[in-house]
Amino acid sequence: MQPAKEKLVYFLIIPLLISSCAGKFKGLELNESYLQDRQLQTRKFDTNDEKALLIASASVLQDMGFKIDESETKLGVISASKDRDATNPAQVAVKIIYLALLVNIPIDATQHIKASLVTQKSSNEGYLLRATFQRIITNDQGVQVRFETVKDEELYKGFFDKVSKSVFLEAQNI
Repeated sequence: MQPAKEKLVYFLIIPLLISSCAGKFKGLELNESYLQDRQLQTRKFDTNDEKALLIASASVLQDMGFKIDESETKLGVISASKDRDATNPAQVAVKIIYLALLVNIPIDATQHIKASLVTQKSSNEGYLLRATFQRIITNDQGVQVRFETVKDEELYKGFFDKVSKSVFLEAQNI
């Protein structure tokens, strides 16, 4: 083979071989419940005032004990967080038993709860509001042990009911 053709073959074949070795990215696949989760996390509001919807949503988050971390009304985004105790009495009881045996086991200590809100213009009238709540559990040794999206239907229903009432009150200037 001539040197120019040899270089061309290497140029074409080597990237093909490298890309064939690449596997699927782990953790980036959508699970089967993705659409169900999105439906739980999203509500439509019949208002054309996106700013009022975001203000009402931020107020509800603050009423729930969240601190607003970031807010960008032009983009329709709010992020908030709060810290809470994550101590589980059953874990404490087990830890006491292990301590009697001179073994120190870690137990859940704190949870950092994050809320993210995003608005989107609906295909017809109004806005869609999507809220997600996640929590990060840290044990008593300072190690993050769990990160999970909260999928509590009552939490989302209660949140959206309060936002709906707040939007109504804002529209009535009450």
